[in-house]
Amino acid sequence: VQPNNYSTFYDDQRQNWSIMFESEKAAMDFSKQVCIAKCNSSPVLDSVLYQDLLLGEGQGVEGGDSLEIAYTGWLFQNSGLGQVFDSNVNKDKLLRLKLGSGKVIKGWEEGMIGMKKGGRRYLIIPPAWAYGAQGVAGRVPPDSTLVFEVEVRRVKLVKECSGSDGQSVSSRDSPAPSPVPNSDGFSAD
Repeated sequence: VQPNNYSTFYDDQRQNWSIMFESEKAAMDFSKQVCIAKCNSSPVLDSVLYQDLLLGEGQGVEGGDSLEIAYTGWLFQNSGLGQVFDSNVNKDKLLRLKLGSGKVIKGWEEGMIGMKKGGRRYLIIPPAWAYGAQGVAGRVPPDSTLVFEVEVRRVKLVKECSGSDGQSVSSRDSPAPSPVPNSDGFSAD
């Protein structure tokens, strides 16, 4: 995925291709189908598959960073998207999580590393990295493969602290300081 609705890829002959889409939605829809095709062509899905839909800006997130996320989760059924089992997209509250804290399924912890603020990613998570043999009563059957579309709305870096001038300063290499944090400690949208 590239800026301005471009995608680039290599074919099986290692020839480089670029595609420009008419809209951001068309580019994202294509990227989702690529991820589903990767899943369907895998003999065994034993790790998280992910496909960026939008790159976002700033630094990629790492373990320990705090995020606010909008997401939708589907069951993967009949080689494609099944029913939605969870979403916070049309709700007032974003999901807050600290990467690496173990509060969400392992597939999220793994699949979100490297995402940037404003970025969107498509995750296909095998049962062993999701809810496994137990599932979630009434929502996720046992041994279900899950699909999530996640969007990082806010980021607070683990090594972020307040400098003497009140500006938020990150100890990671970055070209410019992060925006001034708002009252909840997350960077402004």
